[in-house]
Amino acid sequence: MTATILSTEIDGWIVRYRIPERSGLFRVSVLLHGLTGDEKSMWIFASRVPADNLVISPRGLYPSPMGGFSWYPPSSRPWPKSEDFRAAIEALRALLSPRNFSMGDFSRITLIGFSQGAALAYLYALRFPEQVERVIGLAGFLPEDAITLTDGKPLAGVRAFIAHGNRDTVVPLHMARRTIEVLTQLGARVTYCEENVGHKLSAGCFRGLQSFFKA
Repeated sequence: MTATILSTEIDGWIVRYRIPERSGLFRVSVLLHGLTGDEKSMWIFASRVPADNLVISPRGLYPSPMGGFSWYPPSSRPWPKSEDFRAAIEALRALLSPRNFSMGDFSRITLIGFSQGAALAYLYALRFPEQVERVIGLAGFLPEDAITLTDGKPLAGVRAFIAHGNRDTVVPLHMARRTIEVLTQLGARVTYCEENVGHKLSAGCFRGLQSFFKA
């Protein structure tokens, strides 16, 4: 037997998901694509997610002017603010529910985001830290104003994996390093992988991601 991969529409969401081959209640990993992506864009990372996880990959809520989809409406600002993701965060919270996926254990989930999707993953973890076990940001960033949204250490107990290329011209390296500082300040245990690539995940960090899941 093999895992079952399905696509569906739920409350306006287009979602691709993978159900493990055995029966039971499964831990949940969520794939969040970057700008111009869709529900299939992140599927390459599903192979690094443990086989016994329910994998959920939703399509962004907003059509992008450049094609594909986005997690917030078009804006003239060069970088989004945390507020821009509010609607996506609340909608994602409603989607990630046993009502929609009865086979999923949503008590402690893993979020895996690329670029803009990483920003959504980080902000979701800040908004609902009690629901997040791990947050993974690939070539991503945290909006600069995010540190003002909370105090204390809301991410205590949350494990984070951040991967970035030092030749990334889309999301500058300093934004990844600043994200590490902020997440650490907020209590997360951060693992960082930096390699000599552009706006993508390197082979070495790909292996690091797999090791992160096993730790």
